[in-house]
Amino acid sequence: MIAINPPFTGNPPSETVVSRIRANAKAHPDQLALVCGADELTWGEFDLRINKVANLLLQLGLRKGDNVAIISPNSIPYAELFMGILRAGGCVTPLSSMASSQALHKMLSECEPKAIFVAEQYFDLVSDFVLDLPLKRVALDFEQDGFERYENALAQAATTDPMIEIKMRDPFNLIYSSGTTGTPKGIVQDHQMRAAQMDRVSPNGYDDNARTLISTPLYSNTTIVSFIPTLFGGSTVYLMPKFDARGYLEIVEREKITHTMLVPVQYKRIMDVTDFNSFDLSSMRIKFSTSAPLRADVKADVLARFPGKLIEYYGLTEGGGVTVLVADEHPTKLHTVGQLAPGNDIRLIDTAGNEVPKGAVGEICGRGPTMMAGYYGRVDLTSDYIWRNDAGEIYFRSGDMGSFDADGFLVLSDRKKDMIISGGLNIYANDLELILLEDPDVTDVAVIGVPSDAWGETPLGLVVLRDGATRNGEDIKQSANARLGKSQRLSNIETRDVLPRSTIGKILKKDLRAPYWDQA
Repeated sequence: MIAINPPFTGNPPSETVVSRIRANAKAHPDQLALVCGADELTWGEFDLRINKVANLLLQLGLRKGDNVAIISPNSIPYAELFMGILRAGGCVTPLSSMASSQALHKMLSECEPKAIFVAEQYFDLVSDFVLDLPLKRVALDFEQDGFERYENALAQAATTDPMIEIKMRDPFNLIYSSGTTGTPKGIVQDHQMRAAQMDRVSPNGYDDNARTLISTPLYSNTTIVSFIPTLFGGSTVYLMPKFDARGYLEIVEREKITHTMLVPVQYKRIMDVTDFNSFDLSSMRIKFSTSAPLRADVKADVLARFPGKLIEYYGLTEGGGVTVLVADEHPTKLHTVGQLAPGNDIRLIDTAGNEVPKGAVGEICGRGPTMMAGYYGRVDLTSDYIWRNDAGEIYFRSGDMGSFDADGFLVLSDRKKDMIISGGLNIYANDLELILLEDPDVTDVAVIGVPSDAWGETPLGLVVLRDGATRNGEDIKQSANARLGKSQRLSNIETRDVLPRSTIGKILKKDLRAPYWDQA
């Protein structure tokens, strides 16, 4: 493993998430910790269930650092498993329900978990191979040969705290990067990284009787960076097993939600609810956004109609440089993802690895207090991900392109791999997408590079039109190209009913590109 030593502006964190969760349960055992629909747990009940999970795993022979896999929608059992694995000294390995069965098989074969906990909803994703793997299999909510029922297993486990010693460099979680084909990379984050993220707990009010609504999957880092601070702060997490915009608004109003983490596509769907203004959302204090850039026009709409602060984070699951945009305090910077978070540094480099001039676009390389331990079992991939400055300090290469404006706000251009090289010129798909989104008939868009005999590749726009639109793709193309530079112009526009997205709202451009390049 490559020695990655994150920089700290002060002393490194000294309290683990595990120890704080234990202390919170003792401090206010009767306060609500978890709510999911009609189900709820107090902190005292939560603590007891965490102990049971930890002791169950230890009975199964779990050793410090062993992986334990989960594939399930958001639920109270998922939350107690998450914390129970950590209390036993294990490494939480949450599996994406968006991954293919083949990819899941490869992930599990690679990380060799001690056990897997499976919800019925996703059993089909693992049913073809899971019985052949050398691990303990536990069914969360169904009966199946070769699996033990979750509640039956817990009934036999002790309720006492095993008091396993947790060190900062012990693995906390193993998150596989998003992807629906092949094998995504396994990102190892340790207790130190997660503890470092807890510096946002008090400034963001997670420790002030917060009621945080979680509507993205718990296998995503997007979710975890709101889920854990709420619990660390001793507050209450409300879980949605599946997001729908109206249901989300109903929960905010009924439960007087104070905090939430949403991805851009969720904000758009929420703001598009026809009677949005009829909901009482006055309890909301802070709304967070991450995982993809939130469009400036959507930010403006949220600021105008959705109470509470709006804070956008830019960063990677792997960690490194982080920027923060407090949107309500910088209404003229909504096209950016904000300024550097305290203790973070970002450098922009060209293809040769040299820093670009001030104001120029370059690949974003970041360094900060929250940096992964490395890719699981892949020192080679970890090494490829690193850029070093003249002092030899480690920065993580993001694959994103961007530039800083005169005020130090970061403006994203595109993913490096999504950049289109046409006739030797670089075309940033994001620039074209922003122009297309200004068209009143366009509600969603993705621009991809497709093969071209003349130019190598050329930009193609894939758009979703609003209901009732009378213009066609050719009309949209002509309007956009009239505003684009000659080298940027779209070769064609195709209309789609919907664009494929991951469960955290990212457009799956790899899937969109594949049919064009497979036949090239």
